[in-house]
Amino acid sequence: MWALVIVGLLVVIAVDLWIVDRGEPREFSMRQAGIWVGFYVSLAVLFGIGLTVWAGAGTGGEFFAGYLTEYSLSVDNLFIFYVIMTRFGVPRIYQHKVLLVGIVLALVMRGIFIAVGAAALDRFGWLLYAFGAFLIYTAYTLLRDHNKDDEEFNENILLRWARRVFPTTSDYVGSRVTVRVDGRRMVTPMLIVMIAIGTTDLLFALDSIPAIFGLTKAAFIVFSANAFALMGLRQLYFLLGGLLQRLVYISYGLAFILGFIGVKLILEALHENEVSWAPQIPIWVSLAVICVTMAVTTLASLVKARRDEKAVPPAAGSPAEASQAEAPQG
Repeated sequence: MWALVIVGLLVVIAVDLWIVDRGEPREFSMRQAGIWVGFYVSLAVLFGIGLTVWAGAGTGGEFFAGYLTEYSLSVDNLFIFYVIMTRFGVPRIYQHKVLLVGIVLALVMRGIFIAVGAAALDRFGWLLYAFGAFLIYTAYTLLRDHNKDDEEFNENILLRWARRVFPTTSDYVGSRVTVRVDGRRMVTPMLIVMIAIGTTDLLFALDSIPAIFGLTKAAFIVFSANAFALMGLRQLYFLLGGLLQRLVYISYGLAFILGFIGVKLILEALHENEVSWAPQIPIWVSLAVICVTMAVTTLASLVKARRDEKAVPPAAGSPAEASQAEAPQG
C-alpha cells in the first residue's frame, strides 16, 4: 500500500505537470481550477472508500477524519500563500508552478516529519500529553490572534539564509529559478518564493501533524491524508480566490477542531494509562465534529460577508444614488 500510494502520487504529479504546465505559461482559470479540485477530491474519496473496503470502517473513518482536518487547516494556510505571492510580486501566470514545487517540497519534508513522529509516539507514550497540550495552546493562539493584521509575512530563518547566501537577480526571468548573468550563475526570485512556500508549509505541519496523530497513529493513514490534502492545494488557491477573505470565522472553527483533538489526545493517553474515568472518543464522533464545525463556520462566514456587503452604502454618483435623485419628490 505504501508503494502504491507513493507511485500513484508521482504519476499524478507527472500528469499534472504535463497537462497544466506544458506549453507557454498561462493563468489558471476558475473552470480549470474547479475541474482539478474536483479531480483531487474525488481521488481522496475513492481512496477512502477503497481503504474502508480493504481495512474496515474504522480505518476508513480515520482517513476521512484526517483528510478533512488537513484540508480544513490548508484552507486557512492559503491566505498566507496569497500574502507571500503578493509580497514577492509573483506574476499570476507563474503562481501555479511556484505552488506545485513548494507543495512537493513540503510533501517530502512532511513525510520525514511523519516517520519521526510515528516512531517517537511508539517509543514515548507521554508525547500524547505533549501533543494534546500543544494543540490546545495552538487553538488558544488562533483565537487570540484572530483579529490581528495578517497582511505581513515574516521570513523564517531558512529564507533569510537563502537570501543572504545566494546571489539573486532583481527581477523574474520567466519561470526560471537560475540564470547566468555576465558569466555568473545567479538564482531568481522564483527560487526564493518556492523556498518561502515550502518552508512555510512545513511550519504549518507543526499544527497539522500532531492534529492528525490525534485521530490515528497509523503512519500510512497520516501520510496519505496529508498527501491528498496537499496535492489539491494549489488548484484550491485559484478556485477560492477572493473568497478566502470572506471566511472570517474559519479560525474559530479550526481553533475548536484543534482544541477538541487536543482534549481527545489527552483523554486517550489517560485511557491507555488505565485511568477509569477517561473516555475513549470513537472516530465517528471525531469525524462528525469536524464536518459539522467546518460546515457551520463556513456558512456563518458567507452569511456575514453578504450582510456586510448589503450594509455598505452606495458610493456617491453610483447608479442607485442617481436613480434616487431622479425619483419624483412628494
